[in-house]
Amino acid sequence: MKAFDYTLLAKQRWDTEVMNYTNLIHEYKGKQDLYLRQKPVELERLVDIAKIQSTESSNRIEGIVTTASRIQALVTEKTTPRNRGESEIAGYRDVLNTIHENYAYIPLQSNYILQLHRDLMQYTGNPGGVYKNAQNYLQETKPDGTTFIRFTPVPPFETEPSVIAICDSYRKVTEQRLVDPLLVIPVFIADFLCIHPFCDGNGRMSRLLTLLLLYQSGYQVGKYISMEKHIEKTKDAYYDALERASYGWHEGQEDSEPFIKYMLGVILACCREFEERVDVLHQPGRNGKVPVKSSAIDIVRAAVKSRVGGFTKTEILNICPTISRSSVESGLRELIATGEIQKFGNGKSTYYLRSDAAVFPSQDV
Repeated sequence: MKAFDYTLLAKQRWDTEVMNYTNLIHEYKGKQDLYLRQKPVELERLVDIAKIQSTESSNRIEGIVTTASRIQALVTEKTTPRNRGESEIAGYRDVLNTIHENYAYIPLQSNYILQLHRDLMQYTGNPGGVYKNAQNYLQETKPDGTTFIRFTPVPPFETEPSVIAICDSYRKVTEQRLVDPLLVIPVFIADFLCIHPFCDGNGRMSRLLTLLLLYQSGYQVGKYISMEKHIEKTKDAYYDALERASYGWHEGQEDSEPFIKYMLGVILACCREFEERVDVLHQPGRNGKVPVKSSAIDIVRAAVKSRVGGFTKTEILNICPTISRSSVESGLRELIATGEIQKFGNGKSTYYLRSDAAVFPSQDV
């Protein structure tokens, strides 16, 4: 069986890119912690938005889709699943809620991972909470439609011992503070995916475990900004980094750095988006130092100024968690009236452009 020893990461020399990533994330974490202590109530809607986006994106990465309205109803538990896809979405919702609410009480142990997987699969009718009993393979499809085996995970009889080993090694380095959690978490996740312990749900479990470990390490930005959404937006880079981290894995010769850099980039993108949304909520007072509550139109205007290219009303709603839908709609109408933005399309196809960036002929609004 492959050996797992994360203490070796403490001896590794990291390049400037990795160190810059970690330093920036540490800085953002400090600022985020301060804001969370000062304004916790104002961020409650950001949590609700992130839950919906995370559930939708993590499942969509695996080809599990439904309509936006159904996603929202499922995540808010206002409906029940209608089919297999929606059953998997409901399972992800439940595990995500469990991690959000109880991350401090979920030890990184094999039996707890099995319980989370059980809950992930609970509505599907397929067995959950058990490790694979048959060899699985990671396949890739060529442009001509043919498939080939890209990677062979560990066999079933090595699965549970391997999961126990990565959990033990992770706990050792984090409890002794030998390695920055930002570096060891991606390595743990890459190993988890190379083990591929389940017949189904490995990708979704890996993203849920990423959130769990980040929360336990004090990095809670994923509660407010969907990390899964950023992964979905860069899905090709995500799979490429994972593939590169799997080369030579069975022989212990893998290079985890590409996946570490990818995950650090995702975390940093979430930190920056969090700060962007916080900046929208408040603006400096007259003395330039004391923050004052912005009016609804000021909040919408700041949100619009943060957009590049076309944007929708939904995007502005997501950026402005402290004001109502009607206030956002009123703000957009006012910005159209003052000529600050232009409106294009109708109904669900409606989008907006800032007037200082619009390159299309003006249309009736």
